[in-house]
Amino acid sequence: MSTNTLHYEGCNFFRQRLVLATLSGRSVKIKKIRSKDDDPGLKDFEASFIRLLDTLTNGSKIVVSETGTSLLYQPGILVGGSFEHDCNPQRSIGYFLEAIISLAPFTKKPITAKLRGVTNDKIDPSVDLIRLTTLPIVKKFLGTDEGVEIKINRRGAAPDGGGEVLFTCPCRQKLRPVQFIDPGKIKRIRGIAWAARVSPAVTNRMVDATRSILNKFLTDIYIYTDHVKGSQSGKSPGFGLTLVAETTNGAFLGAEQSSSAKGSGDPPTIPEDLGKETAKNLLEEIYRGGCVDTTNQSVAALFMVLGQQDVSKIQIGQLTPYSIHFLRHIKEYFQLMFKIDPVQVAEEEEDLQIGGEKLLLTCVGIGYSNVSKAIL
Repeated sequence: MSTNTLHYEGCNFFRQRLVLATLSGRSVKIKKIRSKDDDPGLKDFEASFIRLLDTLTNGSKIVVSETGTSLLYQPGILVGGSFEHDCNPQRSIGYFLEAIISLAPFTKKPITAKLRGVTNDKIDPSVDLIRLTTLPIVKKFLGTDEGVEIKINRRGAAPDGGGEVLFTCPCRQKLRPVQFIDPGKIKRIRGIAWAARVSPAVTNRMVDATRSILNKFLTDIYIYTDHVKGSQSGKSPGFGLTLVAETTNGAFLGAEQSSSAKGSGDPPTIPEDLGKETAKNLLEEIYRGGCVDTTNQSVAALFMVLGQQDVSKIQIGQLTPYSIHFLRHIKEYFQLMFKIDPVQVAEEEEDLQIGGEKLLLTCVGIGYSNVSKAIL
């Protein structure tokens, strides 16, 4: 075991390391988890994440020290199936859902997961953003639209949550190689302005403020308003906005903001300011460009690696620090490196304002096969 075990220190990239360990079958030992903090060891949301992995797998060995400052994880077989999980409210459902999506195609049984907790907060990608930007990428690699769905049964704002989300995804024997190198031009913008346990006027105020900026660039804009009340509104008041720009070639670039959580100590959020800030964040995401946005760089890279032994290429904007560490982890777990080239701009296009510098990620898949799924 010692030669096959990867050793790390600290709590950084905790989720990355355990997800890649589960897929590669390699054991992971993490030491000195917040060892110098006043409250050392694993946080409650990390313990909740470990329980989720235990639910998704069969035969995993998880050993946590008494102080919680060291963890040994020996992954079992991915089984999936139907399950429910109460996500710790310190992090949103999105934190847990991103990991499930990375593992879902390789389970023994198709996943039907009912997750309860915070649907929207200021830290993690919301369930709305994952549904509108991550799922289209997953569908490209799976080669199907059927059965891949996220349904929001109840919204739950931070800090107390109370939301419920249903995620379904089929499993596959292999992933398709994808070549997505031309994002095309922005053709429309869609969005969701949501509010829970606050005045219904808040959603319209966000929409008007957003339009005051985006209407200068595009006319095809539609922002749905979702004001939930009663049993559908969770346990905490809150509001937020998710915007997605869709291109002519089927790329989805997203941005979002949520209001300050009740009791967080942050100044109260003004709906107009939130709308304008989200619109500016979306324009920044469009400026960065690429075929996937910054939130989904790591998911696209992972599925490129796990594809068939064929070339996959995806154009992206500049790599985020999170994505850079993710590529380093992929090299450690799968011994695979990406070829990263700057995208050359044609001379006739140099005078056009086409945004920031783009990169072309290229790799040959390792031919990862889902050994749990029966071959029909």
